[in-house]
Amino acid sequence: QVQLVESGGGLVQAGDSLRLSCAASGGTFSDYGMAWFRQAPGKEPEFLAGVNRSGSSTYSGDSVKGRFTISRGGANKTIYLQMNSLKPEDTAVYYCAATGAYRYSYDASWAYPYWGQGTQVTVSS
Repeated sequence: QVQLVESGGGLVQAGDSLRLSCAASGGTFSDYGMAWFRQAPGKEPEFLAGVNRSGSSTYSGDSVKGRFTISRGGANKTIYLQMNSLKPEDTAVYYCAATGAYRYSYDASWAYPYWGQGTQVTVSS
């Protein structure tokens, strides 16, 4: 069973960039599709970006398309979320998630059984 630990969050200003990392352990990294979600207070989890097992395909949520990019490193068992042109409305807790399923709805939070503890991103105006 995979364990996930996010890092890289913090307080930034509008227009800044930030890169989040999610380190995986306890499983075979290439067995898992991965994704980033975020959740603001009082809101449902929002899909941001996903990547398949091999890293050959990536998916982006409409609200962050063109600004956020997901990538995965194989040897270091880590996925990244590069966030550019950050806005105050990007403020949320950011989570990485994993699934071992072969077929899954990549943008659905319920499709991912494994989650990290989250990292806070706050964007000031």
